Amino acid sequence: MTSVKPTRKKIDEKKFFEEGTLRICSSLEIEKALWQCFDFIKNYIPAQEIYLQYFDADRGVTEILATANQDGGRLTNRIIKYTPEIAEVIRKDESLRQIIVNKADEHYLFADRLHKIGMPKASFMMIRLELEGKRSGGVSLWADGWNRFTDEHLNLFVCLKKPFAIALSNYRHYKELLELKNTLMDDKKYFQQQLYMHTGSELIGADFGLRGVIERVKQVAPLDSPVLLRGETGTGKDVIAHLIHNLSRRRTGPFIPVNCGAIPESLMDSELFGHEKGAFTGALETKRGRFERAHEGTLFLDEIGELSPSLQLRLLRVLQDNKIERVGGSELIDVNIRVIAATHRNLEAMIQQSQFREDLYFRLQVFPIFIPPLRLRTTDIPALVQHFIRKKSRAMGLKNTPVLRPGALERLNGYPWPGNVRELENMVERALILHPEGPVEFDVISPVPIRQEKKEHNVIQPDILSVDRLLTEHIQSILDMTNGKINGKNGAAELLGLNPSTLRQKMRKMNIPFGRKVYNKTA
Repeated sequence: MTSVKPTRKKIDEKKFFEEGTLRICSSLEIEKALWQCFDFIKNYIPAQEIYLQYFDADRGVTEILATANQDGGRLTNRIIKYTPEIAEVIRKDESLRQIIVNKADEHYLFADRLHKIGMPKASFMMIRLELEGKRSGGVSLWADGWNRFTDEHLNLFVCLKKPFAIALSNYRHYKELLELKNTLMDDKKYFQQQLYMHTGSELIGADFGLRGVIERVKQVAPLDSPVLLRGETGTGKDVIAHLIHNLSRRRTGPFIPVNCGAIPESLMDSELFGHEKGAFTGALETKRGRFERAHEGTLFLDEIGELSPSLQLRLLRVLQDNKIERVGGSELIDVNIRVIAATHRNLEAMIQQSQFREDLYFRLQVFPIFIPPLRLRTTDIPALVQHFIRKKSRAMGLKNTPVLRPGALERLNGYPWPGNVRELENMVERALILHPEGPVEFDVISPVPIRQEKKEHNVIQPDILSVDRLLTEHIQSILDMTNGKINGKNGAAELLGLNPSTLRQKMRKMNIPFGRKVYNKTA
């Protein structure tokens, strides 16, 4: 009896296209949609796994977005980087538009990868995905063993080329929207925390002890020049930084504070510059740093003298190039920020001891503002005391705001206030705890700490140098360092962050000599 070979039923490509398209469009979660589609395709094509990838021609990499097999689908986000030569071949080789490779381990693109993952024998089919004439990526089917696919399989697979391209494009846009949403939610949470921390901050003494400071603030606030706030601990440098930001053209942008002395050195890199997912143990997701958060706004670097030498160098590069690189990343990110730094330390002495970079100092010391200690502006004490009584009464939930006992302020005027405004605030809170019903009196005043006698902070006193004189001497020191050179690389204008013509105008106004006659060199 002669056996008859059964005839294979012809596949209806229209129905295959319709059903495959429905599966591909079944979910915005691409791994689920890919699995739904694979579960249908494997009935017609002997595939064991499917991959969806995005090709980035500019970076020369393929990002495998998702994969699926009989067990389900999953996101991968795996990056495959090619040499420039291979990337150029992939970009131009028309034979890769749709291809069957029945011995994948012998193919120039896949041999090394297959051996690494333990698949010495495999077959695959791939179709290039394009949208509006531009390549967007590809989708491939894989099977264990050689010679698993035929031209008939490829023709059937090509039917789904357009739906896959649309799905890939939609997923990438969907992913971008999710990332933007997460970014906005992250910013909202962060700014709410900052708003909570600074709610109720007022500038007391603007018409009295801080009048000179306010004049300097009004001069520099409209510009983008860096500002260095000098003054002892507790004088309110953070409040002045907020004021500069609020009076600037960046006031609608973010104000991002960084306490350089409060963040461990091991975490500072990540806090300032951010990190990529997987950059180190515990980096479970990509995180933006303070520089990125401050884009189009102001970055306030409090206690700048506490930065390590390596971070000082990275900060200098950011100030020079306006670009950052996340930890574990290779992509340069543009940032547009205004930097306000603050310190209670003697940076000049730190430079002499090689603890602070001189070039960073010149970048930051464009416009220094000295904030006087409380002992030099005792006229502000009555207003500050009343302000803190109201603030602390609300925080403590007192029904009525207690009044001061007559003569209570006299005890405060003769005290040297080593902790400045912060110490006064704490003293008012302690007095309210002791006398919640009033009247408020300051019967216990802390002794002056011994370290105050050592003049640890050693800041520049306002009666020694005025801000104008400070600026004049600073420009003169830069000119001496550059031997009178103003224009060009490492010239005075570049070190000061100014336009050369602007610098010359300031020098004429301040009667600072320059030119051939002074330095015997063309400025």
